[in-house]
Amino acid sequence: MTAPTPAVTAEPRTDAPGPGAYMESELTSQPDTWAHAAAIAAEQRLLPAHGERVAVIGCGTSWFMGQSYAWLREAGGFGETHAFAASEALLHRGYDSVVLLSRSGTTSEVLEVSQRIPAGTRTIAVVGDAASPLIDLVDDVVALPFADEQSVVQTRFATTALALFRASLGESMTRAIEHAGVTIQVDIDPELVEADQFTFLGQGWTVGLAHEAALKMREAAQSWTESYPAMEYRHGPISIAAPGRVTWHFGPPPAGLAGEVAAAGARFECDDFDPMAQLVLAQRVALQRSRARGLDPDSPRNLTRSVILDA
Repeated sequence: MTAPTPAVTAEPRTDAPGPGAYMESELTSQPDTWAHAAAIAAEQRLLPAHGERVAVIGCGTSWFMGQSYAWLREAGGFGETHAFAASEALLHRGYDSVVLLSRSGTTSEVLEVSQRIPAGTRTIAVVGDAASPLIDLVDDVVALPFADEQSVVQTRFATTALALFRASLGESMTRAIEHAGVTIQVDIDPELVEADQFTFLGQGWTVGLAHEAALKMREAAQSWTESYPAMEYRHGPISIAAPGRVTWHFGPPPAGLAGEVAAAGARFECDDFDPMAQLVLAQRVALQRSRARGLDPDSPRNLTRSVILDA
């Protein structure tokens, strides 16, 4: 049996600007799109209510943002929350609501899982394209067209959805927005552009951000990247830390980690910015590494805007 192959869904762009121009424009707009998401209270109220048992489902980047949302929601006392890749979702656990996160709303696995959700479970789609087929398969829709993107490589849709989720849990996004305003402008150290390898780490809700940063670096720049919960890093992965390589932690790191990385000869990257603003900086590094290698992250190798599997 032949494995299903992805179908190209992105429209050809005959008027496209230079390599990475869409990605650059979209990632530098994130402070504005986060502010917009934080201000749309009516849409936030469509998300699961306090006390509900919730599953958050997505693919790739959306799955990683779902991991961050699930951790924040449950840790904040809003209710038990699980994040699943759409192809691996366990739907028999008696969820009150299921959130389906998808930029395009056309991803095959998301459409398929939406039709397997048990009757009586409320379904909420968070999408970038308000005309997508997913909106006809759910009970409620949160559309974020102001965060939709032309680049194949996602940046602002994912983080804007997470800004929406954080705001819906009562968090102020002011600090994150201010910090992102800085990280879209700071100079990028050439050592980061030239590094041999990156390992991204996080704790709690920032583990999802670490996975997303690693994915961005792979997609945009075809770089060797890995990602782990920070305390798991010592259980094997630290063995690849070496000169010319970078270990990047989102949020405050565990005690002693920076010293251990330095002792191995690798560069340890961490700062006091909001972790989402740190992710913006990682996106910019991925963009610069892509351009330095003559690649175009707006149309990366083997990728399309949406994965649609042949029947």
